[in-house]
Amino acid sequence: MITFANARVVTVRRVLDPGWLTVQDGRIRGVGAGDPPPGDGPVHDLGGRYVLPGFVDLHMHGGGGAQITTDDPEEILAAVAFHRAHGTTRTLASLVTDELDRMAASVRTIAEIIRGFNDASIVGVHLEGPFLNPAKRGSHHAEFLLPPDVTALRHLLSAGDGTVRVVTLAPELPGGMDLLREVVSADVIAAVGHTTADFDQARQAFASGARLATHLFNAMRDFHHRDPGPAGAALADDAVTCELINDGFHVHEEAVRIAVGAAGPERIALITDATPAAGMTDGSFHLGPVPVFARDGKVTLSDGTIAGSTLTMDAAVRHAVHCVGLPITTAAIAAATTPATVLGIADRTGSIHPGKDADLVVLSDRLHVETVLKRGTVVHGNLR
Repeated sequence: MITFANARVVTVRRVLDPGWLTVQDGRIRGVGAGDPPPGDGPVHDLGGRYVLPGFVDLHMHGGGGAQITTDDPEEILAAVAFHRAHGTTRTLASLVTDELDRMAASVRTIAEIIRGFNDASIVGVHLEGPFLNPAKRGSHHAEFLLPPDVTALRHLLSAGDGTVRVVTLAPELPGGMDLLREVVSADVIAAVGHTTADFDQARQAFASGARLATHLFNAMRDFHHRDPGPAGAALADDAVTCELINDGFHVHEEAVRIAVGAAGPERIALITDATPAAGMTDGSFHLGPVPVFARDGKVTLSDGTIAGSTLTMDAAVRHAVHCVGLPITTAAIAAATTPATVLGIADRTGSIHPGKDADLVVLSDRLHVETVLKRGTVVHGNLR
């Protein structure tokens, strides 16, 4: 058993300051305030550092120069490892739109990784495309977008053999609602995104089983006081979780505050939407088949259209606390607890509670990552 003492332990209710927690056999065995009780095993004095639950990213396309939309397992694993060093202990592997068979090959590769590794870092596949509205395609390749097609969907789901967890789609397209119902019937999360749907169309999609809004406000019809659009429909529906790219580029800080105020942290999931440019210097990269360009932390197409991010989850949490002004408990819920709940794994991870996996992130006073533990094992940094 290992005990962590003299820490600021961030639980879903409050910060235990000072606080302690014990880890044994990869699980959290105890949590409390003040000094830890006497016990066996080493005690690590964290010197007032923060301890948060390991982050859960619902939307990650790459990082450290590597991308997810590929059939190269080493490249996929490199992207996952890059984000693990920034505190992400569980992630969806998000694909961008590509030629259908190439997407299926990527899905199969990710499924093989999930079956071949027992560390549960990749929770499943997120298909962000190809069933998107061309008018809101963002960085997705126009040539490879498809109208809603149940046969194509089944091809991708079959390639995943049960590992596809989320499908983003535009419900207003002809056949879009039929496709949404097919996604839901397959026990996969339907997400509304890259869409021109108005408020009523989006509300119908959520009423029909969609329960996630892909990167709220971005690549969707604008919020308007006479037509709140998909963002308004998502924020107004208690059954819907809203993704937010909290990097200071995608969503204004005040809009983040408004969204959190409307939905509460239990329905806000901070995501990275990270591209291979995350963690790299300025330059050109590929997001699937599309060239993208990174400069000063922002990723765009050649015409200036924003195209994913260079964000990491620890940076999203820092921005939430330091720039948006959210309490660290709220930021931790949005970065870990809420996405874990969306994926149905909140009984195992996403919060600091006895019995859950010891997926933990130790942060400095300024909320920079110092140590990452996965099931109680240090996977980045060291314990001092």
